[in-house]
Amino acid sequence: MSQFLWVVFPYLMLTTFVVGHLYRYHTDQYTWSAKSSEILEKRILKWGSLLFHYGIIFTFFGHVTGLFIPKEVFDALGIDPHLYHIFAVTMGTLVGIPTLVGLLILVYRRMTTPRLILHTSNFDLFVLLLLLAVVLEGMYITVIHSGFLEAYDYRETINPWVRGLLTLKPDANLMVNVPFSFQLHALTVLLLMGLWPFSRLVHFWSLPLIYLTRSYLIYRKAGQKN
Repeated sequence: MSQFLWVVFPYLMLTTFVVGHLYRYHTDQYTWSAKSSEILEKRILKWGSLLFHYGIIFTFFGHVTGLFIPKEVFDALGIDPHLYHIFAVTMGTLVGIPTLVGLLILVYRRMTTPRLILHTSNFDLFVLLLLLAVVLEGMYITVIHSGFLEAYDYRETINPWVRGLLTLKPDANLMVNVPFSFQLHALTVLLLMGLWPFSRLVHFWSLPLIYLTRSYLIYRKAGQKN
């Protein structure tokens, strides 16, 4: 079972993540979007979208830093485990709160606005709730488990397990004795990655970076020359 959970299942989800995106992009580019719903409801969307998107961006970079930079690098920089733990919990909480609040707003909006309900499939709702589960698990780990219950150093187990998957040297034994909340979070994230290519989340890869260099649009009233 440990081999399936921590080797077979991750590779199934990662393969689906990569192949699914390539297949959808080449066969169904017209649905490569989040299907904007701003025209259906705008007031609540503004706050939920801003909080969630800014929060999830910082959360993503925080996870990249925590998972892919070996513990030895922090030791060499003079950052001991206690200091790292305080920093991780503090920053994780600060970026996690707006992420969670924003997502809760979006879930509430999606499930209570009549016009949005009509444009929401069961799969859309399932992926949205799965994303909410991922964020809730992350907040529990950061605030409750790491902040109050036990300071678990995931850099000695989860980090090398993730790097082992990506270098094709997986070691299931690293995850066997990891606290359940961390295990559940990892499996939920993998499941979300497997469903990602078939959901609205694909719009993540269509970031409007052109807006950073595009000239400003100038709006004038009718008859105004300057």
